[in-house]
Amino acid sequence: MIIGLTGSIASGKSTVANMLREKGYPIVDADVIARQVVEPGSPLLNEIQHAFGSDVIQKDGSLNREELGALIFHDENKRVQLNELMHPAIRGEMVSQKEQYLQQGYQTVIMDIPLLFESKLHSYVEKILVVSVTKELQKQRLIARNELSEQEADARIASQLDMDIKESGADAVIHNNGTIEETEKQLEKILADWQATPL
Repeated sequence: MIIGLTGSIASGKSTVANMLREKGYPIVDADVIARQVVEPGSPLLNEIQHAFGSDVIQKDGSLNREELGALIFHDENKRVQLNELMHPAIRGEMVSQKEQYLQQGYQTVIMDIPLLFESKLHSYVEKILVVSVTKELQKQRLIARNELSEQEADARIASQLDMDIKESGADAVIHNNGTIEETEKQLEKILADWQATPL
């Protein structure tokens, strides 16, 4: 079974991913892959340099994320152009890792995809597990974690799809508003209901 794990910023998705990892489930992490595919010397990094100029490459040959971010932040066309380069590489590597885990004999693979709904990656998974949190708690956690102002936190939350929409598209929802133990209990029940064993 392929489970898509998603949530919103500061919802506690990483906490749930770590619980799954500790239980022996293999995790395909879209964020990690997004960094891997632009490592120095990678074909994708060369394409990005070709498209956006040598200013987006640091002296050590790595991607200058700040520079690239500043370029695409105010320019919709450049953002689309970057996504068209990045997304196929990320998706290709995600599928490749998933297949490797299945070949190793795993029965369940977790695909940790923060923007599963936004990127319309439903077809990549069989079940969608959403980690949810109340708006108040989400904002508190985000301000504390990233040392943001209230306005900055609101802007980041607003840039993502509303939590209600994600919940309505999920096969199961973990309400991560209480203790770690309560969250883990919900996770274990869902895994049991789905008969999702790692091996």
